[in-house]
This record gives sequence, C-alpha cells and structure tokens, in this order.
Amino acid sequence: MSLFRLIAPSGYCINQAAANRGIQRLEAQGHQILNQAILSRRQQRFAGTEAERAADINELATLAGKNILIMPVRGGYGASRLLDAIDWPALAARQRHDPLLICGHSDFTAIQMALLCHNVITFSGPMLAGNFGADVLNDYTVDHFWRALTQPEFSVEWPGQGDNCDAEGTLWGGNLAMLASLVGTPWMPEIRNGILVLEDINEHPFRVERMLLQLYHAGILGRQSAIVLGSFSGAEPNDYDAGYDLPVMIDYLRSRLTIPVISGLDFGHEQRTVTLPLGAQGRLVHREGHTTLTVSGHPTLSE
Repeated sequence: MSLFRLIAPSGYCINQAAANRGIQRLEAQGHQILNQAILSRRQQRFAGTEAERAADINELATLAGKNILIMPVRGGYGASRLLDAIDWPALAARQRHDPLLICGHSDFTAIQMALLCHNVITFSGPMLAGNFGADVLNDYTVDHFWRALTQPEFSVEWPGQGDNCDAEGTLWGGNLAMLASLVGTPWMPEIRNGILVLEDINEHPFRVERMLLQLYHAGILGRQSAIVLGSFSGAEPNDYDAGYDLPVMIDYLRSRLTIPVISGLDFGHEQRTVTLPLGAQGRLVHREGHTTLTVSGHPTLSE
C-alpha cells in the first residue's frame, strides 16, 4: 500500500467524475489518498487561488514519513504563476531525507524543472484524472508507472526511429511548451550532455518546430547528448501545409543537429505512456530500429 497526496497547481478539474474514478481505483488497490478536498476547489479556470495552489506545493516540505507519492489532479495552465511563490530550497532540503516521489506531466513540467534546478528528481508520468481516472485504465501505463517507482534501475524499449547511437547523460525534459516558456528564467535547468525527452499536445507541427528552434537557438539542444521525442498528440497538418507534417518537421530538426534524435517513444498526453525520472542517469542505445533507454539513480519506494 502507498500513500498518495494530491496537489492541484494548475487548472480546475472539470472532469470530476474522472478524478473520483481515479481515487476509487487506487483505493480499491489498497492505497490511501490524501488531500481530496482540492478536487472541487476553483477560482476562475484555476484549481484555487494562487495562494492555495502554491500552498499545495510549499506544504510538501513539511510532510513527514516515507513512501509518499505526490500527484497532481490534472495539468492545464497555472503552474507558471506559482514559480516565484514556492520555497524551492525548503523542498530540496525535504528531499534529502526520505524523498517524496513526485509524479506528473504537462503543465506540471514547470514545477518539475524548477525542482531539477535544485537537484530534485521527479517523475514524468501519469496523473489522477487523465490517466488513473480514464474510462479504461491502460495496463501499459500502470505497469511502467510502478516499474519506475519501485526499481532502482529499469529499461524502456520501443521501435524508435533515428540514427544508431549510444548516448549517456542526465535524463530530463517533459512538455515542450513548458520548457520553451522557461528559457531565460531561473527555473530552467542548465543540463549539459543530457538526454532530453520531449512531448506535447494540440500543437501544429510548425508550432512544435518553432518551440524546438527556440531551444536550438538558445543553445540548449546542441549541448545535449541525445534527444528523444515522445508523442505529439493532435499535431495533424492541414491542406495549406502541402505535405509539411510532423515527420517532415522531425527530419528538418535532424538536419540542424549533430546529435541523435530518436522518435517514437510512448511518452506524453496519451493513455499509453511510460514514466521517466527527470534528473536520473540515462543510457540511450538505438540500433537498427530498436531503442533501449536504461535509467538509474532515482528515488524509489522502500520496502
């Protein structure tokens, strides 16, 4: 049994039924879910006022105990408003003793990157409403979630696309739009020779390209060991594009870089997604259409 503590730093959870379904599923498996009162909290489009949502994060520094999983109810927008209201050193100090296992994605990437600036590893993976509360719970997602949180070293394999490579470095990244929004701020980690994993949703291929070029021109892409592209849901082109689509955009990105760009990972805003520890050590091996990402050095649930 694990102890889940919910947080709501971003958008109001409009799908209350999904959130409650996620809680019921986790409770049926023997887990305890704390802080459920935040599900109905609302201020305009946000899951409460800035002070309430920032308190969700700052209170984590005062939690006592082991094996506590921290999970956002959902993403949306709102985490960026909180970045200058969070006591990052206090959270980092808390993580040095019996670290909290913090998991989320999407808008939550902003908070995860700010934590990574303070050497705090978090997990990019499922959230309460969209994943655990889905109409049909995805077994692949659940299996990879618990694998990442219980195994000190694990591997993810998929039929990737890209040049053969063998790269090592700090695994980091998450939602592309959130990373682009952090460029030039104190909350963007300065990772060199890392493995940068990216995903997004509802962004046209040219918008994906524009954000990637922002990271490229800022020097961020070029100083990595490799880039891994996850899912870019809703990135369909239109008639005006005349053949310009996501694969064409990816080929263009590869033409601008001298490092490997491996695509095809189930990672992001899909029901089928892996869970990856951001800030852990990774090794990426791609050979003839088969990719293996091995990860280690992240906190796990203790027995």
